[in-house]
Amino acid sequence: MAERDELVFLPLGGVGEIGMNLALYGYGPKGRRAWIMVDCGVTFPGPELPGVDLVLPDIQYIEDERIDLKAIVITHSHEDHYGALADLWPYLKVPVFVSPFTAGMMEAKRAYEGDIEPIPVTIYKAGETFEVGPFSIEAIAVNHSIPEPVSLVLTTPAGRVIHTGDWKIDAEPSLGPLTDEQRFRQIGDDGVLALICDSTNALRDGVSPSEKEISKSLEKIIEAAEGRVAITTFSSNVGRIRSVAEAARDAGRKVLLLGSSIKRVVDVATDLGYMDGLPSFLDEAEFASTPRKEIVIILTGSQGESRAALAKISRDEMRNVALGAGDTVVFSSRTIPGNEKPILDIKNGLIEQGIGIITDDEALVHVSGHPRRNELRCMYEWVRPDILVPVHGEAAHLTGHAELAKQSGIKSVPRVRNGDMVRLAPGPAEVIGEVAHGRIFKDGDLIGGYDDMGIGERRKLSFVGHIAVNVLLNGRSELVREPMVSAHGLPVEDENGERMTDRLAEAAEGAVTSIPRGRRKDLDMVHEAVRRAVRSAARNIWGKKPVMSVFVSRV
Repeated sequence: MAERDELVFLPLGGVGEIGMNLALYGYGPKGRRAWIMVDCGVTFPGPELPGVDLVLPDIQYIEDERIDLKAIVITHSHEDHYGALADLWPYLKVPVFVSPFTAGMMEAKRAYEGDIEPIPVTIYKAGETFEVGPFSIEAIAVNHSIPEPVSLVLTTPAGRVIHTGDWKIDAEPSLGPLTDEQRFRQIGDDGVLALICDSTNALRDGVSPSEKEISKSLEKIIEAAEGRVAITTFSSNVGRIRSVAEAARDAGRKVLLLGSSIKRVVDVATDLGYMDGLPSFLDEAEFASTPRKEIVIILTGSQGESRAALAKISRDEMRNVALGAGDTVVFSSRTIPGNEKPILDIKNGLIEQGIGIITDDEALVHVSGHPRRNELRCMYEWVRPDILVPVHGEAAHLTGHAELAKQSGIKSVPRVRNGDMVRLAPGPAEVIGEVAHGRIFKDGDLIGGYDDMGIGERRKLSFVGHIAVNVLLNGRSELVREPMVSAHGLPVEDENGERMTDRLAEAAEGAVTSIPRGRRKDLDMVHEAVRRAVRSAARNIWGKKPVMSVFVSRV
């Protein structure tokens, strides 16, 4: 009997975690499905991944199926939705559909980094519909914290799916568009099989404040400030950047941009008209000659990034710009979990300089770009889906969203995590299998798995250091000289003040001389004896077992 056509949903990232969003939709019989990919994002490494630059979703499954992958569609240009595209597209080389702003961001990133392979793109805009294989794809305008975000309506012979992407409801955004309630209601009237929906704020009650309220609050802070005001936010939050610029203008101040990423974003936004009506930004060279009460700085570093502008200011390392006692820094952002310590370090550095700090604990200076529970209820009411799949969140967010959906009368809410293949139709929604999934890592110019990139060994090195021992034997199997020891990441001296390398060299020499000369012809035996003796000596002296490299050779 012929295999029946099925509509399936398969997340490879962003479901069970924050960031690294990548979703696959397939239509057709098993083994011959046509696929589209929605978003291709990254997440960022923590201290548990020393040296890693970016964390990417493992696309091995769809790479193996790439002959049936018809396109990649990007909903918006936040890094967690498009940041892996430049690194992963060369493995897939399929058509890519993006908004004008996303196309601009891709080109700006390529120009900045220099060695990125150009990706041919097809531009689409909210309100347009395009065909990809068996999928008819309509882009619906939504509001978020970046220009041109969309939800996607995927229409197939098996039913209609709405992939919300990131969205919220804001009646007064500083930067359009409004979330298109009318079109969502029309789609709901036509019938929606499944809603694949953002869960980031599913644990927060109520409705998000509007961006206009943030702008008014920032204006009051700026007007009341005696000195300079520096406001740090996500560099991609063009709406917030515009809010700050408007607030500064209305308070009679000029705006200076600090940080390469924020300047790239503003350049793209300016080219597309999103900065129209604002005064020109100050040049860095004008900072020193501008009175303190006439300046507002918008800068990078809200997440504690050590090389960002705010971190440099907290260490007083900026060449042309500095803050001082009486100035104010506003954190117009949320703290991403895991970044608490570096952010606290920056705050302490600023406080030591007499700089005041305002966060969203003290004033209305930030609003999320994701829907709270009442906004989610509105979306349910508009589209009335048969199935709700919570995505874009950790386990707590997904579970909270699922409970809300069930309370709201949605009967089918399957439990889905990364790697789960969910059949949406025909029949009841259910997980029908699990595919290979996980994380790969960009480390310098290379991409690979955890073990392939040596990350585990590098992490071990960061805890226990490394010892290299070189043993040289002559033709009579005698030591030519005392073993040479090089230690990295170990204490220099033991508790009695003796050099650690001297103690370890003694252990290596003792290991060699304890082997009868006739048996030293077996260099592997000598190698293992030295390795054990030196590692044991390090453990006895220090209490830790370093990583060992032993070289034994004969002359």
